[in-house]
Order: sequence, then structure tokens, then C-alpha cells
Amino acid sequence: MTDAAARVDAWLWAVRVYKTRSAATTACRAGHVRVNGDRAKAAQPVRPGDELRVRIAGFDRILVVKKTITKRVGAVLAAEAVDDRTPPPPPRELTAFVPTRDRGAGRPTKRERRDIDRLRGREDD
Repeated sequence: MTDAAARVDAWLWAVRVYKTRSAATTACRAGHVRVNGDRAKAAQPVRPGDELRVRIAGFDRILVVKKTITKRVGAVLAAEAVDDRTPPPPPRELTAFVPTRDRGAGRPTKRERRDIDRLRGREDD
């Protein structure tokens, strides 16, 4: 189960970063996976000590390979194969607030429409 090297897509699937191996392969093709700073193809080998940067939902996860595995294993064994060095997300107070309308609130009134336009930086013509 532990080899000197493993395919990057198989390793990402085995340590439960992606739900399916095809999702890991698709992420590699899209350029969302970097191994030691370089874009990775799905078949690129990873070895212990390699640093992977994986873009998921707009954020980068920084993972270091501790052990190479190619088969999906239990969560405890998968956690032993990866060192997650991802910094914690910024506090909610520092992130930008995006105003949203309640679902089912219906179409905005003329006054609400003007308020929305004002928030978005568009003034009346």
C-alpha cells in the first residue's frame, strides 16, 4: 500500500481531498493542483516531502505528503498520510459582507431596487 511514489490524482483521492478519483483528475486538468509550485498533471508522481497546493472552493489548501498511498483507506490512516499546513481562514468580521435577499421575498419594490443599485455603486441615470 505504501510505495516510493504515487499518482497525484490517486493520492488526493486516497487521502480524501476529493470524493472521487475522477474529480481529482479533473482538478489536475483544470490547473487547480500544484506540486512543489508547478502545475501537476494527473499522472505526475508524488513522493513523501512534496508540497501540494490544491484550490478548492476558491481557497488554497497546502498539503505535504507524509506517506504515499494509492488505495482509499480509513480516515485515521488517511490523516496520517498528509500534513495539512493550510492557514486558518480569516475571521468573519474581516470578510466582505454580501447582502442577500431572503428566499421567497418576491420581486424588489422600486425603493428596494434603488437601494440595491446604490449599494452596488450604480446611481440613477
